[in-house]
This record gives sequence, structure tokens and C-alpha cells, in this order.
Amino acid sequence: MKEIKDCFVNAIKDEKRGQKHKGLLIIKPDDKTAREYLDKAKINLQLCDLFKEQGFDYKIPEEWFYTLYYCTLAILAKFGIESRSQKCTAFFLRYAKDNGLIEYDNEFIERITVYRAKEEKSDVDEREKARYSSSIKSKEIESKYNYMTNICKKAISQCEDIIFQIKNLKLLRNYMNKEEI
Repeated sequence: MKEIKDCFVNAIKDEKRGQKHKGLLIIKPDDKTAREYLDKAKINLQLCDLFKEQGFDYKIPEEWFYTLYYCTLAILAKFGIESRSQKCTAFFLRYAKDNGLIEYDNEFIERITVYRAKEEKSDVDEREKARYSSSIKSKEIESKYNYMTNICKKAISQCEDIIFQIKNLKLLRNYMNKEEI
């Protein structure tokens, strides 16, 4: 709870100082932006097939990660949250899930989570490993291609359920009360 509150507090402070924030800001819920992020997630997943066909394996983990991340940004747009931090995005999703505001698999949240400890790994690390290594082809990426494609498809499906639901998603009021922040 403290981490997510810090994400809101720090973003507001940054904005007041005229700086680009690195946290979470409350904005107007935006269904159009949510749908656009969902469309972008779907396109990213299609890029994986193109990269695989062309033998550009090193690009695929990045596209898997961003497929998952665009789903999260779609959910945040539906809530009316602007994020400029992967860490804060994961914190908010965890908060929303733990408080029964959304039904979204823990695995998707864990995969986009940024960990500081070396032994804790997520798709953030996989993306960076593929991006910054010298290899173009990878047996490891090839072996988990179908698994990760299915993970991304499942995330897209759950994201669709969330952003196309009839009711508006609402934040718990204590984050909208600026006196508390």
C-alpha cells in the first residue's frame, strides 16, 4: 500500500515542480485509449510471428513483454490512471487485483514487475537479456515460443474482459483525495 501511495505522491510532486513524473497520476478514464492500447498489444503479438519467420528471435521477448505491458496500460486507461513507471504500473495492478477491482492473473503482473534483487527475475530481465546480448537466434526463445504466445493471448483476453465491461472502474477514494496525498 505504501508503494502505490508513493507512486501517486511522487508524481504529483514532480508535476508541481514542472518535471515529467515517474509515477502514477489520476486522469479522466479513457475508453478510447484503453482500446488503442489493447490494439497495440495485439499488433505486438503479431510482430512475434513476423520476427520468428524472419529469424529475429532476439526481438521476440521484447514484443512479449510489451504485449503484456500494453494490456496493463489499457487497464490503467480504463481506470483513469497515467503511468510513467513500470514499477508503479505493477504496483497499481496488484492493488486493483488484491482489492477485487479487477480479475487479472497474478502471472501477468509478475511478468511485468521490475525486481531489484538479482535472484528475482521477470520478463523485464528476459527482454533486456535478449535485447542486449550478441545473439540473434535463440533455442531458449524458440522452445518457449508457443507457451509465451499463449500467455500473451490469455492476457489480451482478460484485458478485453476488463476494459469492455459495462461498469466504470473506480479507484478507492483515498487516492483521489488530494489532502491525503
